[in-house]
Amino acid sequence: MYTKTTKNINITVNPFYLEDESSPNDQQYLWAYQVTINNLGSETVKLKNRFWEIINSNGITQEVSGKGVIGKQPIIKPGEKFEYTSGTPLNTPSGFMKGHYEMETSQGNKFDVLIPLFSLDSPFISKKIN
Repeated sequence: MYTKTTKNINITVNPFYLEDESSPNDQQYLWAYQVTINNLGSETVKLKNRFWEIINSNGITQEVSGKGVIGKQPIIKPGEKFEYTSGTPLNTPSGFMKGHYEMETSQGNKFDVLIPLFSLDSPFISKKIN
């Protein structure tokens, strides 16, 4: 698992490879990732927008952004958490993801919460020892 805290909002990501839904012969690899957003602060926040960078093992980056996550803009009160699962395809057997969420307090103050860089690894990665 990967975790990062920004301004009292803790983000934990647990990625996993979806072998049954991937097709390595066709260079199609699919991952799911579970995200937990935990409000450790004293203010209620709303997740307004998401921004992702998805980087394959060739260094090619795809940017994805949009309102909320999984069709929701969750409101997270102090001490509460919001969890969701999503996924991403790659055309290489490994890669990375990172990004941030734009949050807004009930007073209208907006701030970014960093999503930790996490690794997308499949069993098809060639491993080398240097």
